[in-house]
Amino acid sequence: MISQYKKNAKLVLSNGIVFPGFYFGASGTAIGEIVFNTGMTGYQEVITDPSYHGQILTFTYPEIGNTGINFEDSESNIHVKGIIVRNFSSNNSNWRSEKNFNQWLVEKKIVGLYGIDTRALVKILRSNGSMNGVITSENKTVESCLKIIQDTPKMEGLNLSKVVSTQQQYLWKSHTKTFFDLRKKYPKSSKKFKVIAIDFGIKNSILNRLVSHGCEVLVLPSRTSLKDVLSNKPDGIFFSNGPGDPSAVSEGIELAKSLIEYGEIPMFGICLGHQIFGLALGGATYKLSFGHRGLNHPCGENNRIEITSQNHGFAIDPNSLSKDMVRITHYNLNDNTVAGIEVKNKPIFSVQYHPEAGPGPHDSDYLFKKFVSLMLERC
Repeated sequence: MISQYKKNAKLVLSNGIVFPGFYFGASGTAIGEIVFNTGMTGYQEVITDPSYHGQILTFTYPEIGNTGINFEDSESNIHVKGIIVRNFSSNNSNWRSEKNFNQWLVEKKIVGLYGIDTRALVKILRSNGSMNGVITSENKTVESCLKIIQDTPKMEGLNLSKVVSTQQQYLWKSHTKTFFDLRKKYPKSSKKFKVIAIDFGIKNSILNRLVSHGCEVLVLPSRTSLKDVLSNKPDGIFFSNGPGDPSAVSEGIELAKSLIEYGEIPMFGICLGHQIFGLALGGATYKLSFGHRGLNHPCGENNRIEITSQNHGFAIDPNSLSKDMVRITHYNLNDNTVAGIEVKNKPIFSVQYHPEAGPGPHDSDYLFKKFVSLMLERC
């Protein structure tokens, strides 16, 4: 580690526990919910996932930054409030690297903390649940940090999707070039499927996968009305991932409820979109103790298992769903939380995880194919 980076900083948790360390990236103070991600790769995609808005992210992998930053893998312009690592690499070595990791954090104004025992921190979060905290490189006392935390609202009840959502509609045309992109496996049609994507904090990789599967994607803001959606005459409707408490996204819940009641337009939701579907169907959501954030969560049912990428802190209560209307299609096999649902007798389904493999395994890419197949049936 280069000695010039060893400048004192600290993490203060809402329960009063203090972790002294050093800062890198931007200097200053960051406040947010402290969460952790267990992924071993893809730190650029993870940091730029809008679902982390309002949070300070702890990486459990011991060293971050050794492959630098490129100009292709960012998922959005929205970033975490800060990051915590055991160690970071001040050198980068990768043929795709365009920028030093530390330089990028400075430019994006992301405060970083390193040199603490991240294993001990994660044990605290697993035992006590995710909690608000402060990381600071400034000369702030523990008492002043605790006062900042006290004045900061908790994640419950926060509608953060309206903060990260686009304010103007736009057409997305990019696609993903991957080794598993075998067109012959996709449903064939002479037309492009017109998909309306409701942006609650959407990732670029998701849009790329929709285009790769033959969709023309028009992205609309989270507060879009039913009239605006239907006026575009979509073949399908997609509800995206995003941050915050799903029960607070009243405009999204009402839109989903109206679309479900409206008719037979195929609909697909992931992550926050999945939770919004559950709420629109009369269900309830609850906050998980420390959430699911990583790249290796097993999900499935009836001996069919997929390894999935996840990033969420809330889940649907299975007992709140009507068995006459909804079928649970996937469970998270680590804790049996609801990971997938479908509406009976309607072309509507959703999953709690991120099937676009950005980053993570591509076991679940077939869900985009399923969405396209439902649209193809109605051509």
